Amino acid sequence: MLLCAPLVWGGVATAQALRPSTQLNSMRSVAPSGPQTADYIVVLVNSEPVTNNEVRQRMLRVEQQLSQQGAPMPQRSELVRQVLEQLVGERAQLQHATELGLRVDEATLLQAEQSIAEQNQLSLEEFRRRMAAQGMDINRLRSDLRNQILLQRVREREAESRVSVTEADIDAFILEKQANIDPSQQGLNLAHVLVLVPEGATEESVRELQARAQAVADRARSGYDFAALARDYSDAPERTNGGVFGMRPADRLPALFVEAVQPVPAGGIVGPFRSPAGFHVLKVLEKSQAGLPDVVVTQTRARHILLRTSPQLSQEAAVARLNQFREQVTGGQASFPALAREHSQDGSARQGGDLGWASPGQFVPEFEEAMNALRPGEISQPLVSRFGVHLIRVDERRDNTLSPREQREVVRGLVREQKAGDALQSWAQDVRSRAFVEYREAPQP
Repeated sequence: MLLCAPLVWGGVATAQALRPSTQLNSMRSVAPSGPQTADYIVVLVNSEPVTNNEVRQRMLRVEQQLSQQGAPMPQRSELVRQVLEQLVGERAQLQHATELGLRVDEATLLQAEQSIAEQNQLSLEEFRRRMAAQGMDINRLRSDLRNQILLQRVREREAESRVSVTEADIDAFILEKQANIDPSQQGLNLAHVLVLVPEGATEESVRELQARAQAVADRARSGYDFAALARDYSDAPERTNGGVFGMRPADRLPALFVEAVQPVPAGGIVGPFRSPAGFHVLKVLEKSQAGLPDVVVTQTRARHILLRTSPQLSQEAAVARLNQFREQVTGGQASFPALAREHSQDGSARQGGDLGWASPGQFVPEFEEAMNALRPGEISQPLVSRFGVHLIRVDERRDNTLSPREQREVVRGLVREQKAGDALQSWAQDVRSRAFVEYREAPQP
């Protein structure tokens, strides 16, 4: 939420928790409630004060959040301590953002206000009137909103600069997930050669049949076509299909086969090994990616127009220009693809702004959140991102089964998010440790 401080004990919130997703009932807790305690400084952070009223207002928000979530309420003394430390950490981070030259301009602030108003199905003017009627100082609300956006930006900047995801990281994540998966739930596609041993066969006959199976395995390992070997030598029914079983859950295959191929990667040869039926040689054609997340995902196909800000084009001017484009499209005076080809400052301009089919996590969070809020055919309000100002139209959505390569990209996003959380935690602790903090009087929330 942007107005309600994210509840993260002993740490900091991720950027995702700071996206505009605020309902009016969450904002009511910001308004004064009951008699006001005389204000005073409770702590100085690099000579900048945190007041008792700030602690009091944050306590109201946190208590309401805990109540809405049905979470257990800590002892009040502990809750006060946690809230005070959260405010100290945020104040130090905001100071760091100022030192870096980060700022939130009026266009971004206005966009955030409009986003909150839209989520509550109000116009911006109605939203401001509603807040004023509830006792909220609009200037204070905007100041809180500006600070939360600034916190989001500095946290994203610091996390991104500290995070890299390698192919080895992705492999380790997958292996960890697969280690917790029941092998019987894995999908296997095997090819099979059976050298049948008749009941009552002599020892000499068994040795000859084993040698025949060994010759098949040796030729398979040398690169000979396994399907041809199955057709020429196998006594199993699937020989006519090149020995291929097809993809099956492991629990629908003989346990002996599943156990034999567990340590073998796709393309590997196993055998010969003996069963009551005879000697078997297996080739692992495919193993399902057990443990990978979201094999089926909802993909979005969208278009956008991107205007990059510059000394010649301010952010406010870019927002105004995109609002004009939006009116032209919705009024039937222009087509979105044509405007994108003519004006978009992005590689997709030649395709009329077409971004192709995108899976979750493919775009930066602020862009993806705005896109996900649209139904097919709808056009967004101008959106400010780290790349510039966008106008987005969603064309289609579909549920799609991801390929192994696409699944790895999903894993890449999960690993990046996990690493970003760890990096953000470390950075926040470092900023806090470098701040000069002077405690004055105990808060009385």
